[in-house]
Amino acid sequence: MKLRPLGDKVVIKRLEAESVTSGGIVLPESAKEKPRKGKVVSVGDGKLLKDGSRGELQVKKGDVVLFSSYGGTEIKLDGEEILIMDESDILAVLG
Repeated sequence: MKLRPLGDKVVIKRLEAESVTSGGIVLPESAKEKPRKGKVVSVGDGKLLKDGSRGELQVKKGDVVLFSSYGGTEIKLDGEEILIMDESDILAVLG
């Protein structure tokens, strides 16, 4: 199914959580934190401004981003978990 976000919303697919720490400790599933890093799957048209124009988004499809822990809404689509969030919940673009 195709999903097209509206306004300044962004659709993100979380990247997999690390299963081994930098010190070499293997983490069980219950100890893993949900990653705050993901790949942008699609973006909206931009925020509607007072003059009727659209503000350009700073992220684009394919960007790998860091986002806030509690940002966005998690949904399941075609068996995959994805996040829909405001662009303002994105903290940085990794590059």
